[in-house]
Amino acid sequence: MTRLRTPGGPRGRRVIGRTLLAAALLTGITAVPAAAVVPQAAPAAATARSGLAAPAYQQIAHFYGAYIDAVATEGGGHLATSLRDFYLTPRLRAELGDWEAANHADGVLRAQNTPAGFRVSEGDSGAGHTWSTVRLTWGSATDPTYTYLKVRSDLETGKISGIRE
Repeated sequence: MTRLRTPGGPRGRRVIGRTLLAAALLTGITAVPAAAVVPQAAPAAATARSGLAAPAYQQIAHFYGAYIDAVATEGGGHLATSLRDFYLTPRLRAELGDWEAANHADGVLRAQNTPAGFRVSEGDSGAGHTWSTVRLTWGSATDPTYTYLKVRSDLETGKISGIRE
């Protein structure tokens, strides 16, 4: 038997314990069959949504936060368009174009101005979609007014597919 030279007492026993634990773990890793460490394919029931970093309502919050910043910034039109291209479905972008032509306002915000703030609340899900509520804050902090939008996301793609008042 090999004898380890360590100082006596609890500290020495801890060093020996850690050494033995590390050796056991390394031995266990080499004993695992190669097939056990090969990543398995994703289950067939998994959707593209599961690969996204955030739940649907958080994706909506990310979009509205970036979008409001973009439209509030002078020259932010290209960024706002890019955000729409990334977060919104093609069908919704077409619907917003029609709505904006008829109402002479921003279809995402349903307004001609930029809100002072926003909040997104989680909503109901069903039939592959989820509805979230977006509260837009207008006016000053001492005298705020609010408008509410219902925003639909596709659970499979994570894209925003509907906006209604």
